[in-house]
Amino acid sequence: MSALAPEAAAAAPTLAARGISRLFGPNQVLFDVDFELHPGEVHALIGENGAGKSTLMKILGGYLAPSGGGLEVDGRPAAFASHREAEAEGVILIHQEFNLAMPLTVEENMFLGRELRRGPFLRSKDMQAECRRLLARLDCTVDPRLRCRDLSVPERQMVEIAKALGQNARVLIMDEPTAVLTARETDVLLEQIERLRAEGTAILYTSHKLGEVARIADRVTVLRDGHRVASRAAEGFTEHAMAEAMVGRELSNLFPPKAVPGAETVLEVRGLTVPGHARDASFRLRKGEVLGFAGLVGAGRTELMEGVAGLRPARGEVEVFGRKVKTEDPRAMREAGLAYLTEDRKEKGLLLGFPLQENLTLLALDRFTRGGLRIDKAAEARALTRAVEEFDLRARDLTMDAGGLSGGNQQKLLLAKTMLAEPGIVIIDEPTRGIDIGTKSQIYAFIAALAAAGKSVIVVSSELPEVIGLADRIVVMNRGRIAGELEGEAISESAILRLAMGLDEKEPEPA
Repeated sequence: MSALAPEAAAAAPTLAARGISRLFGPNQVLFDVDFELHPGEVHALIGENGAGKSTLMKILGGYLAPSGGGLEVDGRPAAFASHREAEAEGVILIHQEFNLAMPLTVEENMFLGRELRRGPFLRSKDMQAECRRLLARLDCTVDPRLRCRDLSVPERQMVEIAKALGQNARVLIMDEPTAVLTARETDVLLEQIERLRAEGTAILYTSHKLGEVARIADRVTVLRDGHRVASRAAEGFTEHAMAEAMVGRELSNLFPPKAVPGAETVLEVRGLTVPGHARDASFRLRKGEVLGFAGLVGAGRTELMEGVAGLRPARGEVEVFGRKVKTEDPRAMREAGLAYLTEDRKEKGLLLGFPLQENLTLLALDRFTRGGLRIDKAAEARALTRAVEEFDLRARDLTMDAGGLSGGNQQKLLLAKTMLAEPGIVIIDEPTRGIDIGTKSQIYAFIAALAAAGKSVIVVSSELPEVIGLADRIVVMNRGRIAGELEGEAISESAILRLAMGLDEKEPEPA
């Protein structure tokens, strides 16, 4: 974090919101919000999911019109009829949800709508060279000729950021830019933000990772339930104080007490290989246990869990509640009592264009049909009402589509959908990615309650404090193999990292 230069603080803001309000039908989500972005400033915007952050950013970026109040650019009133008009003023929004055309190449996405031409012909070599230059600033070596659908999630995020860098933004609005990035990729991005700030770019930065906010921000504004409740210099604003301002209450113990697991083995995986991703993995899960899986990005954790759940081709043995279940058969796994909650709730977990009710009952649809043909809509509605209460699901309208929920509420809906099928074993991949600290606390309490009720849970997480705070035992993966297992007092961040990097890998068992 660097202090905001006096000249930057004194200058008229490059972009400002004055008394902004926003309604969606009868529901008001922003109330008289003021917000300023100055040249050479990183202004962090934080708040719980549903606090109104994304709505405010979309108004600033020209994607939404305010219901009340207005915008100013360089001290003069402005109104953006579209994001194109905002971009013409140098205001660029990097969306939390990817805004890429997946069938197109990296090059085509980077220059979409602003292609370089020589007469009627595209200057493909020049565009590819510029793509490589912009990606190199982010230490990203993605080939510009690759289609975006073939990129990993972190690579897609880097393309989004590089695309914004290529538009010479005066104002850069970044919505959760590091949610899917590794620690190294995050460091590179934050270095780029430092460089942009030094060049005079005004940056709005939002993240649920409060350590990043403390590291990079000059000012911090807190939204709660659509109201601005705090706006102050970042210096001296501790992560704990930020979290309490976000939720409006004191946060003490983030992680609930751990239940004591039973002795019964409910899941046994023997010699499971997921071609190209995981090799010869063996582990056990006990009744009422929370088992953590840790490792660096690319270690094969997600792919191994998808293999266990029957979602990927795999070889080996999986035994659920004492019965061998055929791999590559997700229906058989679900019927045996094992459910998998994906890390990618938007592309694989939920149908964003469908209502909450239809998303909720999808895994357990047989329970809501009459004669196998007609769906009992009244029973579905009652299930949704129960889920809203049980999971504290916050929606402005229960008939809305899932895509209209905040990220934290989408995750709650995905949890509710999974648990409606009443599994005895739940695999939860990245349970709190992109979620605010208040909702994290709720999800942690829910996981602990599952274990206390005798359910068995596998938690895959890239956040070491999370996996340590939740798990009774932790299995660590390195390059597709299980590198070791930690339990009790042996669990620590340094011990996990040593195994994850292959420094303390266990000796392979004899054949």
